[in-house]
Amino acid sequence: MKSLIAIGLLAVSMSALADTEAALPYVDLWQLHQEAQGADPRILRAQALTRSGDGNERAALGRLLPQLNASSSVNRSRRDDDLGRIQYNGKRMAVVLNQVLYDPQVWRSYQKYVELAQKSQYESDDTQVQSSIDLSERYFAVLAAEDELSLVRSELAATERNLKRIKALYARQMVMVTDTLDLEARVDALKADEIEAGNKVQVSREAISELVGRDVQEPLKRIGDNPAFTLPPQTPDDWIRMALDSNPALHAREHNIRAAEAAIGEAKAGHLPRLGLNLTAQRSDIGYEGALTPRSDNLVASLDLQVPLYSGGSTSARVSSSESDREVAQQELEALRRQVVKETRTAYLGMMAELSRIKATRRALESAEKSRTATEKAFGYGVKNAVDVLDSIKDEFRARRDFYQSQYRFVTSLLVLHRWSGRLGDGDIRKTNEWLVAPNN
Repeated sequence: MKSLIAIGLLAVSMSALADTEAALPYVDLWQLHQEAQGADPRILRAQALTRSGDGNERAALGRLLPQLNASSSVNRSRRDDDLGRIQYNGKRMAVVLNQVLYDPQVWRSYQKYVELAQKSQYESDDTQVQSSIDLSERYFAVLAAEDELSLVRSELAATERNLKRIKALYARQMVMVTDTLDLEARVDALKADEIEAGNKVQVSREAISELVGRDVQEPLKRIGDNPAFTLPPQTPDDWIRMALDSNPALHAREHNIRAAEAAIGEAKAGHLPRLGLNLTAQRSDIGYEGALTPRSDNLVASLDLQVPLYSGGSTSARVSSSESDREVAQQELEALRRQVVKETRTAYLGMMAELSRIKATRRALESAEKSRTATEKAFGYGVKNAVDVLDSIKDEFRARRDFYQSQYRFVTSLLVLHRWSGRLGDGDIRKTNEWLVAPNN
């Protein structure tokens, strides 16, 4: 009884969803891509990190530029001595200009933040690319889930029609009771499959909603009939070379190594002298211990030289720590380089395999359609039983599902190939979107 209630509730919810989708306009991959670019928290975080890196770079540059400070003080003093009491007001004003002439530690710090800012920019680019790939994979996952639901419903409808037909034949004692029982069992199993398929559709749509920041209930455009799928002209080695040259994640790791090398130089500069220029202009009528003196104007130019002698070993420790950080960055770069080579080659091989699979599943679908037609005719002649007919229908539905899914995997493999090569852009998403059309209902 509970299963019947669950099936009824699912039917109502799926019917309501179908009515909702019918009332909404179709959306495609490009529209959702544009929404995700402004709503994906990963992209917004990466952009904020880029702005933070730019700010740190500018702050480090500011330490190399002149530092101008002004100060002023006004006081009222009272002085008591054997001759009497004196009260008076005093003023002091000063302007100080400091300019670094030689400070390798400040210069290396600036170089480090320049590299870190570049690293943040490349990481932001890589995050945007990864978001595009995630959205594309989730988009086609929705299509695959909806295909599965549609095929289960079609198979269920065909099985229910054949069940009515078998029951009519059984009433006339033209088929065995086992045929009727087999079909009833298959109908129950398909209804359970329909519940599971409906859940997959909802879950896969939630995955898209996570990226675009809203509930996605609109119907999605689908791959049209006979899309022009072809392999790109480049060889796998060409794609690997492009990936090693253009992948933004690799560039980010390279800048991370340069930042670590600058950090080593910054730490070593703790042993070197520093030279600065100071210019001071001061006007004051306050003397020693606050005594009132005639107003005087002082102009002072000085060179300050600082020579570090001993810092308790902290400078050497920072050098050692920075060298270890560079080793970590180098190993991260090597690990990522190997991953890029592997993923690029895997994506290319997967794309080739799916293109061949598309051709094979198309032929399998044509054969399954012919087999189902022949089996139905044989059943009419009494050569085949009802289960044979349903098996042929099931094989046709599965062949159609496999054909659709091979198309989805080809497209996602192509996009993943562009992703690892570092050349996935809006143009690639638009080209993929050209294969998507609103289905004819």
